[in-house]
Amino acid sequence: MKVTRSVWLWILAVVLGCGLLGAEAASAFQVGDLKVGGAIRVNYVYGDYDEDGTGRAQRGDNDGNFEFDTFRVNLDYQRDNLLGKVEYRFYDGYHFLHTGWVGYQLTPESQIQAGVNRVPFGVGPYGPSNNFFFDQHYYVGLSDDMDLGVKYMTQFGNLKLDLAYYAMPEPNGRGDSDQSDRYSYDMVHETDDPTGYSAYEEEHQVNLRAVYSFFRESSLPTDLGVSLQYGLLDAKEDYADDTSAYAGSVHSKTTWGNWALMLQLTKYKYDADYDDPAYSDDLIGMGAWVYAAPVASEGTIPSVALAYTWANPVSFIDSITFYNDYSIIIKDGRDELGNDLRDSELNVTGMAIASGGWYTYIDYAWSDGNYFIGDSGDFGSNQNNDWQYRFNVNFGYYF
Repeated sequence: MKVTRSVWLWILAVVLGCGLLGAEAASAFQVGDLKVGGAIRVNYVYGDYDEDGTGRAQRGDNDGNFEFDTFRVNLDYQRDNLLGKVEYRFYDGYHFLHTGWVGYQLTPESQIQAGVNRVPFGVGPYGPSNNFFFDQHYYVGLSDDMDLGVKYMTQFGNLKLDLAYYAMPEPNGRGDSDQSDRYSYDMVHETDDPTGYSAYEEEHQVNLRAVYSFFRESSLPTDLGVSLQYGLLDAKEDYADDTSAYAGSVHSKTTWGNWALMLQLTKYKYDADYDDPAYSDDLIGMGAWVYAAPVASEGTIPSVALAYTWANPVSFIDSITFYNDYSIIIKDGRDELGNDLRDSELNVTGMAIASGGWYTYIDYAWSDGNYFIGDSGDFGSNQNNDWQYRFNVNFGYYF
């Protein structure tokens, strides 16, 4: 499904038209026990991107441009204790299943989900971040990661526990890549990857997440947690050997009035093992968004996200959240040429505006190692080590 410029403009017109209908128009509709909703999102992008010489609006210094982001459909089912959720997303030239599970509410405190669901790891569903780009955990598969398996969630007083088993990542979608038409970053066997590092696939992963709530009745409630992950890596090329992967994290979330602070410190190792000396064991191929490339196979990720929410600043705005999110992949090892892997940093300053069905991110992202910020950063060797910026406005209408 290719989305042309005219289709982008049509979708933008729909988004703006929905907004003109007012906040009351933002609602899913019910069909028996099934709730149907979705979202339409468009980006305005301006930043460190090469000019194309045409003078037309684009990501470079030609005044930026508008880009179709996504159209998604959400289905939520509930009948008595039986639950289900499906989310399917369409992007420019590719589409995929984001979420798809069935579940059962065992008790008011306990639920089980089976299918493509979010892996329980880290401080929250989107990692320690408030912005459109998330934080660096996401780009090494350690936040907002969707995999195929079974998850059990329960609570004992102040203690929340999540336990999960995943047989494999989410299925690949439809697009131009072999295995990278997907939402979540996973180890993929991408045969079109010219680097040759896309030699593994994930399988048989287990996760444990425990969060304890302190000071719940005070002015400073705090959630303190730990997350553990272990899985196997299946070698798909004859120059790579089967191996394993692990990650561990400590994290917290504290609120004080309108302020919120999220902290997370993670250590991970994807234990790549190549027989061919042309490849470094310190890099491994991961793919998402129709693109696969090497990332550091071992690293430490500190992350901090600070936010302030201003509720109802004016009558037609529900809230404005101001934030600054910072994260860095501190890497270990060298690339195949013997170069030390350079760290990848990301800082995003911005605000999110909620008004009825509208949710708009306004972000200034600055990074020396992120594929989505400028046109020279990466999560692997990152030899350019070049700080670049991207100003991004994501207009989203949710219904």
